Amino acid sequence: MRIFALLFCTLALSACASDVSVPFDPQEAAFIHQRGKASIEGEAFFRAETGRVIHAAGEWVNLIPATSYADARFRALFGTEKYLRATRLFWMEDADPTYMQFIRATKADSHGRFSFEQVAPGRYYVWTTATWVPENWIIPAGGLIYETVTVTGQETRPIRIIVSGK
Repeated sequence: MRIFALLFCTLALSACASDVSVPFDPQEAAFIHQRGKASIEGEAFFRAETGRVIHAAGEWVNLIPATSYADARFRALFGTEKYLRATRLFWMEDADPTYMQFIRATKADSHGRFSFEQVAPGRYYVWTTATWVPENWIIPAGGLIYETVTVTGQETRPIRIIVSGK
């Protein structure tokens, strides 16, 4: 079992995201710190291959402004998918430290529900993790999942989103 895990980890490491060559621009992300009128409400979960739904219960849910840097980072990490396997989470490259100051976060409840209040207009990534360790395994399953959302500033009701990696 340990040999399989080592082989699996080696393969996962070889598939890591490449460097993001776009520099982070704090001015491009500044809208995240503005006080808006919109709210974003959602639910985050991952559907296992068995059909079992794994809620992002108690996980941090992140709201990230969709800047040039964030777009390049998400492309590098996810490619054309909206989820990143759990095994790759351990080898994600560190983000620009300033970028981390332009992220809002909240905890999901036991059903993976979350909300962000007073969101300013702009385009955002909403991401979280939904992982578990299958029986008789040592390697986690599931992973990082995200969805995009655009706030126009004209919303009169909360924006509802589902974050499921699909």
